[in-house]
Amino acid sequence: MATEHVPGALSVATGVWVGVGSRDEPAELSGVSHFLEHLLFKGTPTRSSQDISRSVDRVGGDFNAFTAKEYTAYYCRLPARHAVFGVDLLGDVLIRPALRETDVDSERLVILEELAMDDDSPDDVAHRMFAAQLFADHPLGRETAGDRDTVQAINAADVRQFFESHYHAGSMVVTLAGPIDHDEALQLVSNAFADVRTSGHKAERTAPTSVGGDDSMDDDTEQIHIVMGLRSLARGDEDREALDVVNHVFGGGLSSRLFEEIRERRGLAYSVYSGASAYTDSGAFQMYAGTQPEHGPEVVDLMRSELDRLVSDGITDDELDVAVGYLTGAFELGLEDTGARMARNGGQLITTGSIRPIAEQVARWAAVDQTAVKRTIARVFIDDPITVTVGPTT
Repeated sequence: MATEHVPGALSVATGVWVGVGSRDEPAELSGVSHFLEHLLFKGTPTRSSQDISRSVDRVGGDFNAFTAKEYTAYYCRLPARHAVFGVDLLGDVLIRPALRETDVDSERLVILEELAMDDDSPDDVAHRMFAAQLFADHPLGRETAGDRDTVQAINAADVRQFFESHYHAGSMVVTLAGPIDHDEALQLVSNAFADVRTSGHKAERTAPTSVGGDDSMDDDTEQIHIVMGLRSLARGDEDREALDVVNHVFGGGLSSRLFEEIRERRGLAYSVYSGASAYTDSGAFQMYAGTQPEHGPEVVDLMRSELDRLVSDGITDDELDVAVGYLTGAFELGLEDTGARMARNGGQLITTGSIRPIAEQVARWAAVDQTAVKRTIARVFIDDPITVTVGPTT
């Protein structure tokens, strides 16, 4: 458990982070973590789903959750005077969910609609296809919400067994941020989570090995959606901050090379960017652009040529300075909110077991130099990137 005192704040954000996500599911139950996340909002023996939503609305709060590859997070943000209620609510839904068969059946329809909605977003489809190729035959390549076949097949017994196996004290961390006292918060959490299960399974993870190849899908869309990328650094890698710098220069900001070349100079895309994802034992670097079908080949060539230029020339001292300034400044601005503070602490605790001080994180970005940049480029951009396109064939 961790608390962060935020003097002057008017809200308290509370989160519970559970160390199980979509990569920890057997293939036949793909999507069960996400399914369970939905079901925890359907009620407990003493609270109906309507009781939960109305009680949160009554105090002007926010209560939500999300499922990721390596964890599932549940959080609420409430006016500080209602902090006790927030902790109690999270304890109730995470320890005593009803998990009724009728709720499983009704929520299955909701999740199928969510999958259909995602399928109507061709950029999402392109990123999903890219992950499936980059992490071929590995759970990291699966869609977090599962697919239609697995969602249709998951039943109430599957969900209950998954909950009993993975939702226990050893897999949870609780974080609070706001105008709170640590000892008082500890007592609140101890009371609310007194009945938490004390034993269960720890997720066993294996690193991805094989990588697939290029892929494409013919789709009736106005644009062609291009995702290109390759394997990258794991979460705990010492060059992670250097990769952040390289990504910002390459496609992470409004002054980035991809943005300047493809959008500003040539007008070939409205949305164009790059990004890096990191996991326990691997990572991904991807770049995206949406463009008119007739411009697709040109945009692919431009993305490749910018990548080649990055490998051959590196980045300039000025680009490095801009990137470090952006990363440190945006990081500090992003921590103005109690929810952001809570989320940072929870995410770090569940994935690394510790919380890096803010000043140390800023110093790590500030310490990135050309030597680290060149080393990181040589480590990451050594293979030909996978290219995935979704859109009408040209």
